Amino acid sequence: MTRVDFYVVDGGGAVHDRTLCRVVEKAWQQGHAIYVNCEDGEGARRFDDLLWQFQDTSFVPHALEQDADEATPIVIGTAAAGAVSHDVLINLACGVPEAVSRFERVVESAGHDDASRQAARTRYRYYQERGFPLHTHKIGR
Repeated sequence: MTRVDFYVVDGGGAVHDRTLCRVVEKAWQQGHAIYVNCEDGEGARRFDDLLWQFQDTSFVPHALEQDADEATPIVIGTAAAGAVSHDVLINLACGVPEAVSRFERVVESAGHDDASRQAARTRYRYYQERGFPLHTHKIGR
């Protein structure tokens, strides 16, 4: 069954974003194919920019969905249900994507402001009610 990991990040939006970039980087270093699911195209472009800039000494190979091919290890887009060759889903959207159970692992953020925290609580309940194995990781500054 799909494992779901919620990351609770102590800090504001910038700390939250860097932490998610590190999670993506670590999953890629462990050999996973990753799909980063964003709410919309603007969010996808924003996260694409973050991955290019979050660390000066790091290279994380990624592409926006429309520019990716089968060999792209990290794809950023808005249609997780269509991601067929990825085993890890990083969900940055407000809701739970369709076909979430076909991924080996789902990474969720517990949010960084009131609205995103409320959306995360709703997603947590969704997973909990369906019996997904849930894990919580608290990340300090």
